[in-house]
Amino acid sequence: MATRTKSRQSDRSSSNRSSSAGSNRSSNERSAFSWGESGPIIAAALGGAALGFAANYGRKFITQAVSGISGDWDEVLATEHDLALAVFDKMLATDSSQTWKRSMLLMQLTHMLDKHAHEEEMVVYPALREADQAVEADQLNAEHGYIKTFLYELGKIGPDASNWLEKVREFRVLVAEHAKMEEGQVFPAFKRNLDEEQNAKITALVNKDGFWAA
Repeated sequence: MATRTKSRQSDRSSSNRSSSAGSNRSSNERSAFSWGESGPIIAAALGGAALGFAANYGRKFITQAVSGISGDWDEVLATEHDLALAVFDKMLATDSSQTWKRSMLLMQLTHMLDKHAHEEEMVVYPALREADQAVEADQLNAEHGYIKTFLYELGKIGPDASNWLEKVREFRVLVAEHAKMEEGQVFPAFKRNLDEEQNAKITALVNKDGFWAA
């Protein structure tokens, strides 16, 4: 009798160990290969991230398309000059009670000028130096520094400053003169010496850089 009792106890113990091992394996499998209750939350987060990436690329595409459809690289940059000057005009049409609008327009202008400067500094000005127009490239690049200084000063004084419009007006003159020099002198002289393939290459690089900077 003692032997049979011990045998039954041994069988139960073995069964319990087997059941416990199976449960542990099942738990480990769930933790390693299943999201469980948090699955919907993780899936939603991943879905939201995917939508965010898609929206960001869509915004970049639209932003660059506005100027990119203009044609060659110099026409793209000229269009961006016009767009920036149009924002300046909107800023000059505000009064001291429209501080929020002034702030939004300054933010828009900053983004536009940053993107534009990146295209020129990373593509066009290096190409100018390569074509023995380093003097012009360096002068234009130096003017970008003053443009950034104006952006800094406008942010520092704030949209309710009494001299805000005066500062914007001075800033617009600088950008207009900068654009005039590029469009009327430097870019045409440079483009005349480009063949079709070189021109297309610079256009592609400007659009590519503009897309990633947008």
